[in-house]
Amino acid sequence: MDVIIEALPYLWEGFKVTLYVFLISITIGFLIGLVVALLRLSPWNIVRWLAKAFIDAIRGTPILVQLFFFYFGLNSLAFISFDRTTAGILTVAVNAGAYFAENIRAGIESIDKGQDEAARSLGLTSSQSMRHVILPQAFRRMLPTFTNQAIISLKDTSLLSVIGIADLTQKGQVVIAATFSAFEIWLVVGVMYFIMIYILSLLSRYLERRYALR
Repeated sequence: MDVIIEALPYLWEGFKVTLYVFLISITIGFLIGLVVALLRLSPWNIVRWLAKAFIDAIRGTPILVQLFFFYFGLNSLAFISFDRTTAGILTVAVNAGAYFAENIRAGIESIDKGQDEAARSLGLTSSQSMRHVILPQAFRRMLPTFTNQAIISLKDTSLLSVIGIADLTQKGQVVIAATFSAFEIWLVVGVMYFIMIYILSLLSRYLERRYALR
């Protein structure tokens, strides 16, 4: 118990780093996913192909390989210099973005085409119809899948410790190396991750109930 009490301040620092990386990554990832999803629905074949190629490339490779590519691969180029945190954020964001893109595309396509036709008949442009009519309905349907991807991305941040980011997992490893109390420290680390994921789940349920009532 004394080991846990002494380690908590140190682990708390890692907890904050994990949360910081996750929040920025998931925000950027959602924006990437939205843009790529709209490109996937573009009337131009070359644009659709490029968007699909991006999705297939990211979904078809392990996130650990992507992490090494961003940090070691791109940093080997003379004109690129990413620090650990930037490389970690970009990796999680791009990975999440590819999955968000497919979720958003599926959500948009699940909306009856008559909705868009009705909006256009009222004088809305294609972009206005997408922004004010299609996307709000699609996002409500996609909330569960968004939550699932957010949880997966949060778990993926634990891999960032392999490039030296001082996240919760890396802090846990350091404490264990100093105290040899693997059981107690990994238990606490697991509880901290569980707390973050449980809060995400509660937020998702709240939003689902709120939109269901509306």
